[in-house]
Amino acid sequence: MKETTPAVAGDRPADKDGFASRKLIRPLLNHTNHSGPSHPVQNGGERRERSDRSQERSNGARKAPPPDQTNAENFYYQKQMQSKTSMVIVLTDGEEVHGCIEWYDKACIKVNRAGGPNLMIYKPSIKYIYKEGEGRK
Repeated sequence: MKETTPAVAGDRPADKDGFASRKLIRPLLNHTNHSGPSHPVQNGGERRERSDRSQERSNGARKAPPPDQTNAENFYYQKQMQSKTSMVIVLTDGEEVHGCIEWYDKACIKVNRAGGPNLMIYKPSIKYIYKEGEGRK
């Protein structure tokens, strides 16, 4: 911020046009900003560290959280559905389901099985999924 100076009248030498009575007037510049929020002085007038300021935003809002979905899961399901890849779905209780993923949504997937009925499996009950040819290591 610029240094403030009191109002000073500056004398100018007389011009040939006769404007000798003009004076330069500088207004007083106050440190208070009446249009914006006033911030209390902290630490005896010292500036706050950047880490302290990062917690606050000028409008009071916090940093937005990252998105809930990265679409990596959707991309993987789409790829396996299009190629009709045989998958092994291992459930949380250890049971393995073999089949192709027909469709999926936010909460579940539908698996087509050749040797049994088609299944709709809730995603929270899935431990992990892998391609049938890869096998567990």
